[in-house]
Amino acid sequence: MTRRFGTPPEAGRSYTRRPGVYAILPRRGMLLLTRQEAPAPELQLPGGGIDPGESPLTALHREVFEETGWRIAQPRRLGCFRRFTFMPEYDLWAEKICTIYLATPVRPLAAPTEPDHMALWMAPEDAARKLGNAGDRSFVARFAVH
Repeated sequence: MTRRFGTPPEAGRSYTRRPGVYAILPRRGMLLLTRQEAPAPELQLPGGGIDPGESPLTALHREVFEETGWRIAQPRRLGCFRRFTFMPEYDLWAEKICTIYLATPVRPLAAPTEPDHMALWMAPEDAARKLGNAGDRSFVARFAVH
């Protein structure tokens, strides 16, 4: 069973299942994160939805690059969680299935190409308190103590 974070699903509401991949990216004692400015400012693990026909690892590499401009290597699956949320950018109520990976940020190749995203570095302990959703915070908190 996949652990659920956040508010429970609302009875009678229809949710669209949205599988996604996200990365914990440590380098020199810091984590590479993304800050999304719109529709509301939020600190996030880099990642996002898996496109139809796309493998999870291909999506992970694509999403991290789009949101941070960095190339990554050696992704290793840590686990997954789900959360029920409204996604205003898609006007969609979603059941997000979030698979978390640990990967190595290798090098920056470009500025983020995803609109309203900015790459930033933060200490894991700070990220575990400031990330925008409880599932991300939980995974980073577990990672930061190892």
